Amino acid sequence: MPTLLKVGQIVNVQGIRGEVRVYPLTDYKERFEELEWVYMDYNREEKIYIEKVRYKNNLVLLKLKGIDDRNVAERLKNKYLTIDRENARTLPEDTYLIVDLIGLKVFTDEEKFIGTVKNVIQNAGQDLYEIEDATNPKKTILIPAVGAFIKEVSIEKGHIIVMPIEGLIE
Repeated sequence: MPTLLKVGQIVNVQGIRGEVRVYPLTDYKERFEELEWVYMDYNREEKIYIEKVRYKNNLVLLKLKGIDDRNVAERLKNKYLTIDRENARTLPEDTYLIVDLIGLKVFTDEEKFIGTVKNVIQNAGQDLYEIEDATNPKKTILIPAVGAFIKEVSIEKGHIIVMPIEGLIE
């Protein structure tokens, strides 16, 4: 399991005083108010302290300590903000970090191996597990991450058990 978790990606700058626009990679964008500092990408050598948090539509506007003008902020575009895993929020029951789901083996409730989770697509209605087909790696299978289809998720055992309906996996 990765020890650093991505919590956002800097997608642009805001104004001329060094604020950055961050696309949150968390369901709870107010999370940034709880953080005192973050890492830039995977560089654990330097903590980047958060001075101010604001919101604009679905983005988080951050003022980071030491980033005081637009030119410096521009150099941060596309960088990820990360935190240590031990600083992750405690998730509700049956909720998982996407990073922990990627790579899990997916089986049917009849123990047939379907493939491996390669991504989780977050939609407004429900998340979708994007699974690389075991028989054809170029093929992707999408399974809604809802109780009607997901029987068990076990991070410890490294698998997901699904209950496919006819036509879901072909």
